[in-house]
Amino acid sequence: MSILQSVVIGAGQAGLSASYHLKRLGIEHVVLDANDRPGGAWQHRWDALTMKDVHRVAELPGDTPPAHTSERANQAVPRTFGSYERAHDLPVLRPVAVRQVVDEDGVLVVRADQGEWRTRTLVNATGTWTKPFLPHYPGMETFLGEQLHTVDYPGPEHFLGKRVLVVGGGASAVQFVGALAPITDTLWVTRRPPVWRTDDFSPEAGAAAVALVEKRVAQGLPPESVVSVTGLMLRPQEREAERLGAYAARREMFRSIEPDGVRWADGSFERVDVILWATGFRPAIAHLAPLHLRSPLGGIQLDRAGRGTTAVADPRIQLVGYGPSASTIGANRAGRTAAKGVQRSLAARETVSVIA
Repeated sequence: MSILQSVVIGAGQAGLSASYHLKRLGIEHVVLDANDRPGGAWQHRWDALTMKDVHRVAELPGDTPPAHTSERANQAVPRTFGSYERAHDLPVLRPVAVRQVVDEDGVLVVRADQGEWRTRTLVNATGTWTKPFLPHYPGMETFLGEQLHTVDYPGPEHFLGKRVLVVGGGASAVQFVGALAPITDTLWVTRRPPVWRTDDFSPEAGAAAVALVEKRVAQGLPPESVVSVTGLMLRPQEREAERLGAYAARREMFRSIEPDGVRWADGSFERVDVILWATGFRPAIAHLAPLHLRSPLGGIQLDRAGRGTTAVADPRIQLVGYGPSASTIGANRAGRTAAKGVQRSLAARETVSVIA
């Protein structure tokens, strides 16, 4: 079996960006995508999410992102990504669900149900969508109503006539409250008081937020999302929920869950029909476990003080869509950084071979 120069795992925004730059550098590679069609995680988003609701989600190098229209994001983004793959003749193979990456005598072996690929380097672009985080609270298994995570969100109409408890302090929770409070009885709970941003989100503020995430991955700590350090902002479509007092009525987390609702810390009870967990995601990197990339602090340490994409524990491995590049803008830019990292790793190997 021949050995590739690189393998990219994932064909979302970060993976396509990396493939584009690898091809420009003349680096032989394939892109393995678990989905059966283009679009990355965006093809799985809820129908009510439109291109007006998202920010530069489909920005790719050498291309123009789709316009901010009322078109569904789960249609516009897959169409854009598919056109991009064809226009640049990117070597995407699908569906290929990678199960494990191992090292065999200095060669990385990428194993999937559909076969295996041997490579000198690897770009991991698997994102977070397939790893929803669901915290455990006492009694949650006894709840008789619906419990949904962000990945299961069916759109606001599903909740008409139901009493909905939205759990989470991030942008998705704010958006869900904004969509649901005007049409049905909605409560919002978070572990900590939300931090609202009232000023314009300037480039300087964005750089400062990303720097905090970079600091964590430079230390080998598990990454936090860029959104978690930027603060929350209300968009025009959420102002009606604000007028109704839905955000001001936010409550601290409940103590436990019961069959018909939740029990607050003061012992009082609240009936609810649905618990909507907007509690975020974790990096989908379990397939990299055999490579032992995690630091003692639980995260994967990246080079260049957290601003790069190269795993410190193994420079053959690039991570995009991880840590500071987990945002849509960061993922696009990280593709070029990762391709350069692959180029450096291959050059270093050639130098060692010549010396030997």
